[in-house]
Amino acid sequence: MRLSKLVAERTKEAPSDAKMMSHILMLRAGYMKQVANGIFTLTSLGQKACLNIENIIREEMNKCDGQEVKFPVVMPKELWEVSGRYYSIGSEMVRFNDRANHPMLLGMTHEEAAVHLAKNWVNSYNQLPCMIYQIQTKFRDEPRSRGGLIRVREFTMKDAYSFHTSQEDLEKYYYEVHKAYEKIYERIGLKNVISVKSDTGMMGGSVAHEFMFLNHNGEDELVLCEQCGYRANQEVAECIYQEAEKEDLLPLEEIDTGDAKDIDSVAKLLKTDATKCIKAVVFAIKKEEGTVVCFVRGDKEVNEAKLKKICKKDIVPFDASSEDGFCAGNIGPKGLKAKNCEIYFDLSLKNQTNLVTGANKEKYHFVNFNIERDYGKVEYYDLSKVQEGQICPHCGKHKVKISNGVEIGNIFQLGTKYSKSMNMLVKTKEGQEINPIMGCYGIGVGRNLACVVEENYDERGIVMPLNIAPYKVHISPLRIDDNTVSSTAFDLYNKLKENNIEVLIDDRDCMPGVKFADADLMGMPIRVVVSPRSLQNNQIEIKLRKTGETILASVEESLNVLLEIIKNNKNI
Repeated sequence: MRLSKLVAERTKEAPSDAKMMSHILMLRAGYMKQVANGIFTLTSLGQKACLNIENIIREEMNKCDGQEVKFPVVMPKELWEVSGRYYSIGSEMVRFNDRANHPMLLGMTHEEAAVHLAKNWVNSYNQLPCMIYQIQTKFRDEPRSRGGLIRVREFTMKDAYSFHTSQEDLEKYYYEVHKAYEKIYERIGLKNVISVKSDTGMMGGSVAHEFMFLNHNGEDELVLCEQCGYRANQEVAECIYQEAEKEDLLPLEEIDTGDAKDIDSVAKLLKTDATKCIKAVVFAIKKEEGTVVCFVRGDKEVNEAKLKKICKKDIVPFDASSEDGFCAGNIGPKGLKAKNCEIYFDLSLKNQTNLVTGANKEKYHFVNFNIERDYGKVEYYDLSKVQEGQICPHCGKHKVKISNGVEIGNIFQLGTKYSKSMNMLVKTKEGQEINPIMGCYGIGVGRNLACVVEENYDERGIVMPLNIAPYKVHISPLRIDDNTVSSTAFDLYNKLKENNIEVLIDDRDCMPGVKFADADLMGMPIRVVVSPRSLQNNQIEIKLRKTGETILASVEESLNVLLEIIKNNKNI
């Protein structure tokens, strides 16, 4: 490709709302252009890099005996009604009526379509296990688009679906795909990737893992134990508490706390610690009357994912008011009169004594509140977030740390949620009809490209790994108007193309500094400089973008030298 013909502009500045380096650099280097919030056009640079990632994914899925298919982006309402997700998924799914006024939707995931395809055609144990996958455009009306390709509304994703006759067979295949994912990330050039136990969320199922790219800008919180290797998403990480110190139970008192309403203010006023206070967090239930109140220790935060699993409700934060039966800032278990209110207690409060809690009336709190004495017997649940320095739930000996990450892939053991609801049946060896057990495996292509850039850049621009670079070689002829320079550069350009090497040549008549700056910004792994000075010695200069290593090669040997570098240097 001639750079002068490339439909992509390089700029010095990025939009002010671009915060993550991948967002900034991919805009500046001309890999993409924003169309709307969370929607981007990929230029040929971005598209070629994504296609290279797709091909790596495809190769590894095919090694797992995956069969590539292509599901429709647009599906009828009926397909999703059967599974129940047409109604359970909120506004992030786009629904519309076609010209015949038939309800349709845009696919954001394709479990239903996968079962629809396999149903009736896959009907015997002899055909299992099997896996079908696609690399397809999806749309999710994400309310918080950010970070360029990190969080978008329209995206390309590989999603795969496997079918099995037993849980044991699913688990065996599940970990084969887990290994394939590790190979994919290694091949595309990502190093800071770990897999963590995660919440199954709207996908359903019992077991799930997310592959996380460790990055301080990541929105996901990860709980890690460096000693034993425990890894979990904050959503499912278990909280472990040391045994509470025993105290004599003091008499309950009602204290005037004035305008002190938040935990810090109340604790300061009463000269106590947040750990001796009870925090009340109120949630509304979507599409239902009533609320959910979670009581946790004052220094803890409620983990909404855990609470949703326990209360089995679709909850959202709620601004409590007196009209709803709450005395905001003074809410406590004793005397709470809110109607249709479900109450849950966190494990952090178990065996805690002489606590401070709201008295459910303006300006008053209770001190020396003891749950079982002053409220009654309760069941405690693990409902709070793990904090830095808590005990590791796996080894119980070491303290965990909290890191941030970006989810770049996920795998789920779905069970029979979809095959059962859609009445897919297969016959076992014994002739029994069962609903096949399913697995689901996803990777976001654009998000992976963004994370590669997040991990591979310097002050000059992108440092693109060889395996996914849009072009392996970037030729920069200096003095393109010099016939010897031009003919040498284009001769090498044509020979590389004949050898099926993707190559970009800067055929513009401009200053060397401009050419070098653009080359560094776009980040192709190998740069070749052809200049009048080097040609005086019958040489060209080869420079590796990642290491800065420079190699001088004769004009005659330059092709072989480049082919050897590409063949043997995977880490450039």
